[in-house]
Amino acid sequence: MSVAEFFDMGGYALYVWGSFGVSALLMIIEPIMLRSHRRSVLQRISRIVRMKAEEKV
Repeated sequence: MSVAEFFDMGGYALYVWGSFGVSALLMIIEPIMLRSHRRSVLQRISRIVRMKAEEKV
């Protein structure tokens, strides 16, 4: 088996490598999105805490 045959995957290369690429891309994007969402939630909580503190004063 040559390297070209390996990457051709018996005619299914587009499906196999496309699926691999999409999966890898999603595995990279997911932590970035989670970090962004976490940051926005923490900012929202901070604003709520400040508003509650101002109401008590």
